[in-house]
Amino acid sequence: MRTHLTFFSAIIGLSALVACKTDKKEEPNPQTPEEVVFAVETGESQLPYLIIDTKGVDIKNEPKIPAELKIYVEKAAVQSAHIGIEYRGSTSFRLSDKKSFGIETWAEDGSDTEVSFFGFPEEEDWILMGHVVNEGQGYIFDRTLMYHQFGYRLFEAMGRYASRTEFVELQIDDDYKGVYVFMEKLKRDKNRIDIKKLEPGDVLADDITGGYILKIDKTAGGDLNINQPLEYFENNWEDDARYTEDISFRSDYDIYGQPIEFDPYGQPYHADMYLETYFLYEYPKATEITATQKNYIQAYISDFETALLTDDFSTEERTYTDFVDLSSFVDFFLLNEVVRNVDAYRLSTYLHKDRGGRLNMGPVWDLNIGYDNGGRVPIDGWVMNYNQYVESDAWMVPFWWPRLMEDPKFRTAVKIRWNSLRGGIMSTASLKAMVDATASYLIENGAVDRNYDRWGKAIGVDYDASIASLKTYLEERTQWMDGQISAF
Repeated sequence: MRTHLTFFSAIIGLSALVACKTDKKEEPNPQTPEEVVFAVETGESQLPYLIIDTKGVDIKNEPKIPAELKIYVEKAAVQSAHIGIEYRGSTSFRLSDKKSFGIETWAEDGSDTEVSFFGFPEEEDWILMGHVVNEGQGYIFDRTLMYHQFGYRLFEAMGRYASRTEFVELQIDDDYKGVYVFMEKLKRDKNRIDIKKLEPGDVLADDITGGYILKIDKTAGGDLNINQPLEYFENNWEDDARYTEDISFRSDYDIYGQPIEFDPYGQPYHADMYLETYFLYEYPKATEITATQKNYIQAYISDFETALLTDDFSTEERTYTDFVDLSSFVDFFLLNEVVRNVDAYRLSTYLHKDRGGRLNMGPVWDLNIGYDNGGRVPIDGWVMNYNQYVESDAWMVPFWWPRLMEDPKFRTAVKIRWNSLRGGIMSTASLKAMVDATASYLIENGAVDRNYDRWGKAIGVDYDASIASLKTYLEERTQWMDGQISAF
């Protein structure tokens, strides 16, 4: 039995989590040793080892270049695929020496084709997520290598969809890149964000209600950057804040819940930008969503925000809950607060709405700045109060979250859910067991040593100390949350 396919089931047994893998076994393909050149010696490691052959072509930020992907386990080939590959990320691309990549699976003619990896449902869009390392400035965001994976699996155990993940080691051509997280890209799909397909002709009263995916985030990426040289992306900060009517719409209210009087779509980083919240069209894509559909989802968000601001929380009646699935807001809040995700609510924040349904928060995404490394918010402070801790940031937390905390019904829902989670998957013992099992898997297969032989030697990483720090953080953070939530 291949350990890497059943590994997280073992974690879940320890932590009372929900299994995130299948037990499907991939049979090795015939492969002679001389056909494969491994950049590092992996011994009997059961982490999948990915080799991407670019045929000598430089990888771009946009568009993807053709390449070949081969996957090995214990040096036996188990799968191959034609792919397109490109760099991904905005701030992380600029800051990190260890880059992340977006890949698509292609047929031989270059058309998209759906493929299953590691027992995951078939799809065409995937991500190889690196861990931010800047050797020149001497920092590593996630020394444990598990921030993304830990949070996603925890959110899944809460009954929510999160990107499926697999730890892998990556080699591109003859260059060993270290430990990566192979994961699903967030998109509309029956096995990912499961909402109805919205066609351009879906404009009637019932059809136009969904599905939609919105994102609160930076604007970097997309058609604007196609065929730009890599040097362009090292300092294209203005592209992060280039909001336009074509790709986004702005909240009617500022971060304090006051109506905004000035026009939207100002110059990047204008003086009042911190007051604004923009929603990016993620699905349908900005190039595909119709004007009528834009009007619908904009009005829906506006009506929700107005109801949230005008409801009288001293009474029993609520109208804002007509627009949202409140339980999804509760779970999104709790997960992001446990992991102290300092980007939460204001960046990399997904929302989705199915046809005939209410607005849902999630899935959670991009957890590389948080946990015991989330210093912009103290361990005894709510991330939702980010605006109180950070005086100057172009992206601030929308008024939604402080306003929700004023509602006794929301606080009660948080308290009930938290007490339930702390009795199971978010108990201190379960959280620590999940960390220990994940760390053991990476250590025992030699992946930690190989990764840090490649990255961060000058910085110096004590992996055992990093794991101990993460466990201490989780215990202290959840105990602080216990005290706060018990008073709700």
